[in-house]
Formats: sequence, C-alpha cells, structure tokens
Amino acid sequence: MVERGRGLPLILIPGIQGRWEWMEPLVSALAEHRRVLTFSLNEASGADLFDDWAERIDRLLEHADADRAPVVGISFGGIIAARYAARRPQAVERLILVSTPGPDWRLQGFSAACVRHPWLYFPLFAARGALRLAPETLAALPSWPQRGAFALSYGLRTLRYPASPAAMAAWVRTWMATSMAAEIGRISTPTLLITGEPDLDRVVPVASTLEYLALIPGAQHRTLGRTGHLGILTRTTEFARVVCDFIKE
Repeated sequence: MVERGRGLPLILIPGIQGRWEWMEPLVSALAEHRRVLTFSLNEASGADLFDDWAERIDRLLEHADADRAPVVGISFGGIIAARYAARRPQAVERLILVSTPGPDWRLQGFSAACVRHPWLYFPLFAARGALRLAPETLAALPSWPQRGAFALSYGLRTLRYPASPAAMAAWVRTWMATSMAAEIGRISTPTLLITGEPDLDRVVPVASTLEYLALIPGAQHRTLGRTGHLGILTRTTEFARVVCDFIKE
C-alpha cells in the first residue's frame, strides 16, 4: 500500500503494467489535492484476482477510515475499478475511468500471441509500445528537451520497476474469462470517462472507452487535448485538475 498527501481519500488503480511506480508523477500531482492511496496489481494472489483486488481496495478505505471514496482506474485498472463500483456501489463516491478498454474488448493477432507466450513476445511488445506512444509524446510536449527528459525518466522508471510479462498475461486471461458487460450495467455511481484524442491513443481506441457512455447512466466524457494513452504522465497537472473538478461537482 502507498499513501501520499492529506485530506479526503482517493483510490488510484494502475494499468496493465501493474506497478504503481510507473505513475508516480500522477500520484504526486493528485496528492496536492487529495489523500491518494494506491497499490501494485502484482500484490494480488488467489483464484479470483478481481476479488483479491477488490479486497485490497476495501483495505485502503479501511486504512483511510473512510466508508467511501472516489476511485480512479487507469486503462486496465479501469476494468478493476468498474467491477468494484458495480459490486460495492456504496463504497465508490465517484468513478473515473481513464482510457479503459470497453467491456466487449477481445484480443486478436499479435496481442493474443503476447498473452499465449508472454516472455517470448515481450521484447516485441515493448518495442511496439514505444512506437505507439511516440506520436502523442511529440504532440503533448512542445520541445525536444522536454521530450528527451520525459523519455529518459519514463524509461528509467520502467527499468527500475520492471513489469512481469507472465503476470500481465495472467491478468488479461482472467479479464477475458470475466463477463464484464453484465457487471457494468449495474453501476449507478457518477462516472467520468477521460480519454486522449482518437488519433493519438494507439493503445486503447477512444471509441472502445466511450462504450461505457451507453452502459453507465449519466456517464460523462472529457478529452485531454494533445494526449493519447499517456496523458496521466505527459499532462499530469491538467489531468489531476480534470479529476478533482469532477469530484467536486
């Protein structure tokens, strides 16, 4: 468990890489407004990973001595957050899903091969990820010194806190075996979808995230301009402001 900041609590769930450290700049930015509590996905174990993640969120709330809090899920973390909101509506004050794959998402081609053979395909997976993120880095950061500094800091963070290809594949298999559409239909919590621009998010299509608009009553959508999938890091201050403005509504 990680805790930063003061005041009212906010639960933050990382993406498919699993490590909270990858989004540490976001944790710091949100901690200027709220008491941020987060964890790494690889802390989970057991037969039902989603249940284990839910219990960890329960423990974060208990630690914060709070009955409810806003829950922010980043990409795959949004799947965890949405399922938690569906099953624990009384515990989620606001639900924020960030570039989250839609409930009918299915793996195909290269992505499916990565899940079947995670260690074999991981070098190609990492290289493809870098190529996909390059256009939005150019759009979000105006100068080459800023782009270089961001690439260096992000690269060093991923090396210092490496992801586990095997664990990531196991999480995706668990997700693919879970019927999410029925769960999503039960969400009654005020919900905000945050995406980047459609032509810049090369990881999760914006159209997939927007499927939640039709499934969650009253859900809203905000576009973080000049970003794709990494707006939580390339425009961290602006992202934190959008989140906190929605929570204050």
